[in-house]
Amino acid sequence: MSIVSRSERRVRKHARVRKAVAGTSARPRLNVFRSSKHIYAQIVDDVTGSTLAAASSLSKELDGLKTGADKAAARAVGKLIAQKAKDKKLDKVVFDRGGYVYHGRIKELAEGAREGGLKF
Repeated sequence: MSIVSRSERRVRKHARVRKAVAGTSARPRLNVFRSSKHIYAQIVDDVTGSTLAAASSLSKELDGLKTGADKAAARAVGKLIAQKAKDKKLDKVVFDRGGYVYHGRIKELAEGAREGGLKF
């Protein structure tokens, strides 16, 4: 019996989620990645394989953040990605939680994106 690390389990969960979740040009995929120090989000059109918008806690627009690893930063990233999507005339997305549990920072990012006007 082999020991499976936490990151390997997340990757397996993400693969299962990705079987069902795919972004199109009409409803692109809002993908989330969480590290221990920052949180990242990008809107991807899987048909063309292109990233339409991206935001992270490292973005220059979010210079005033105290840290990139808390719920406030995640909500700010959600609002920023929603604003960038609105600039590209996108309002509907499919949420891809990336194998993470929908809790904490992931949930805050999703709620921030909803506050910004994205529908999913």
